[in-house]
Formats: sequence, structure tokens, C-alpha cells
Amino acid sequence: MSRLGNLGARLYRGEVGYDFVGKRKLWYGISILITITAIVGLAVRGLNMGIEFKGGAVFTTPKTSVSVSQAQEYAQEATGHPAIVQKLGNDTLRIQVSELDTAQANQVGKQLAEDMDIPAGKINAELVGPSWGAQIANKAWTGLGVFMFLVVIYLAIAFEWRMAVAALVALIHDITITVGVYALVGFEVTPGTVIGLLTILGYSLYDTVVVFDSLKEGSKDITKQTRWTYGEIANRSINSTLVRSINTTVVALLPVAGLLFIGGGFLGAGMLNDISLSLFVGLAAGAYSSIFIATPLVADLKEREPAMKALKKRVLAKREAAAARGESSEDGDLEHHGEPGDEPHGEATAAGAVVGQRGRGRPSSGRRR
Repeated sequence: MSRLGNLGARLYRGEVGYDFVGKRKLWYGISILITITAIVGLAVRGLNMGIEFKGGAVFTTPKTSVSVSQAQEYAQEATGHPAIVQKLGNDTLRIQVSELDTAQANQVGKQLAEDMDIPAGKINAELVGPSWGAQIANKAWTGLGVFMFLVVIYLAIAFEWRMAVAALVALIHDITITVGVYALVGFEVTPGTVIGLLTILGYSLYDTVVVFDSLKEGSKDITKQTRWTYGEIANRSINSTLVRSINTTVVALLPVAGLLFIGGGFLGAGMLNDISLSLFVGLAAGAYSSIFIATPLVADLKEREPAMKALKKRVLAKREAAAARGESSEDGDLEHHGEPGDEPHGEATAAGAVVGQRGRGRPSSGRRR
């Protein structure tokens, strides 16, 4: 078995772990800092909206020896607006200029033909109205609202309302960071960007639901035992699914990274940046939020319940009593009154164990008090 696979098995059995929930204030602080940065970037720089949203013209040239930089210079001189030039197959160029009407587009087309030494009739000009982009944006917002509403309803029914709230916060967190990165980087926002944003919601929610399902199973009949608090069980749920979350995220990020850095960066296929950046940032933010935000937030909300507060007092009191008798904290914890969920192979440690520490356990049929 590989080292990663062996670590995953040990995490699943509870032999090792990392205290994600115990350090939740640190994760909250990091997320708040990143989110504030994204919001400030969005407020100061704004989004670089494509011509689908602002309106403009797209000029496609036949095969030409004019370079991308020269064509960009010609277009900016002819229009007075920033131009985006992309090299297509067979040495043709795609010149995109925003905020042009029909009369201006015709004049610019003639000027480009003259500057680039191309017959005027050979340059294809296509006008794009801003209303089309506005319709796309409105439908996207509507779809986003319906999606989040259905997600909250489903999670509230399948799990509980606290998990629904935590998942909603995680989704908003992911969208805010992704949009903020677009503002800071200055990439153009196109319909492809909108599609990417809507796509990452599913990936983010998948990782979160996997952890929630493990937490739901692990917290059954939790008040009938005095071995773990709710926060510790939540932490075990994160650790038991950690390697799975990492694997699925890495596998999803690799092809997207290829599109973004190789296709859009080295090969110059700028149109790939529209969707690849939103997917890359959104997938990474979704993996982070499912581990560091959603489940710790559920633990925070749940442990405010009187029953969970009482359970925590009983667990801590039992551990103090075990320490007073000269037993180790682990030995005291492992004598239990019935567990929430089954223990694989009968081994476990306290949920807050640090990676690298081997736990000692007893079979679940051990002595009861």
C-alpha cells in the first residue's frame, strides 16, 4: 500500500488525525482575511467585463503576417479603446473591441484593413449587443438563487438545518473568493466565466456532503456515551474523509491547471482562461471550505445546544476523574458507555490527536461501567 493510502487508512480508523475543529478560529480568521481581500479587490478594481456584457465588435482577419502586438496597437489607435487580440488557426487574428456601435465598427474595420494591408471585404466584423450578456447574467443569478435554495432545503431534510446553513456559508465563501480573484487578476469575464462559477458549486457541495454524511453516521446516539464531544466526532469525520477529499480535488485540478497554465499561458489560447481560472480557484476554495469552514461551523452551531453542552461537561468530567486515578487521558476515554457509530477494527484515539501519534484502543466489547 502506498504511503498516502496507508495514511488514509489510519486516518479512517482514527489512529492518527489533525485537530481541524479545535483550531477553527484560525481557519475562520484566514477565510475572513481572504474574503475581505477579495471584496476590496472587487470594490477597487471591479470586474473586467467582456463585450458580451458591455457590447462591442469582434473583427476576424484572414491569414496575415501581422503580429498580435501590432494588431493590438492598430486596433487601439483606430478605436481609442483597449483591444484584445488572439491568434487563431492558420495565422488568422481575432480582434475584440468593446463599446462600439455599427457605424464605428464599419469605420474601424476599414482602418484595420488599411493598417494591416488586407482587403476591406476580407475582414469579418460581428457586433455584439450588451443586452445578450445582460440576459445571460440575469439567468445565471436566477439559477444560482434557485440552486442555493434547493441545496438548503435538501440538506435541512437529509441532515439538519445547521449543516444546511454551514454549506450555504461555504458556497458563498467560494463564490466570493473566485469573483475577487477575477477582479485582482483582471481576467475578462465572459459567459464561460459564468458557466465556470456555476460548475464549481457542485464540486464544492460534493466534498462538504461527504464529510456531513460521515458526521451524521458518527454522531448517532451521541448523548448515550461519554467518550467524545460533538466537536471531536466532527473532527474525526474530517480526518476520515481527508485523503478522499484531497484525491478528488487534485484529480479535478490537474486538467483544469493544464487548461489555465499551459493552454492559456504557454500556448496563448486566451479564451481558455475564461472558464479555467474560475474552475481552478473555485475547486481549490471549495476543497478548503469543506474541510476548514463547513464542518467546524456545524460543530460551533451544534455545541451551543444544551444537550451538547451537557455532554461536553460529562466527557471532560470523566477524563478528569480518569486523570485523578492515575490513568492516561486516552485510557479514560476508551472506556465508554456505548459509542456513536461503529469502530473499524476496534481501534481509535481521541479525536484531537496530532498526525504521527499512534492511538491505543480496546475492542468495543471492552469493559463497561
